[in-house]
Amino acid sequence: MHALMWLAETAASTPTPTSTVNANAVTPGFAGFVAIAVIAIAVVLLLVDMLRRVRRGRYRADVIEQLDAEEAAAADDGESGRDEDGPSRV
Repeated sequence: MHALMWLAETAASTPTPTSTVNANAVTPGFAGFVAIAVIAIAVVLLLVDMLRRVRRGRYRADVIEQLDAEEAAAADDGESGRDEDGPSRV
């Protein structure tokens, strides 16, 4: 029982820390705002550029796929003995 009372007394006597720094003196201020604004604008511009490049790559892939399909269709027509002008002459 004495140990419990001693523990309660020592826990109650622990000092609480107090802040000695002025909260208004450590704010980032205008320079911090400008720095974050510049970073935000740079990120937005990079995202726009990335999306444009992704779209361009997707369109190129679609065109290449379409050209390959047309070449394959032309090769199939050529193998079957048909000319482009009309029916085949076998």
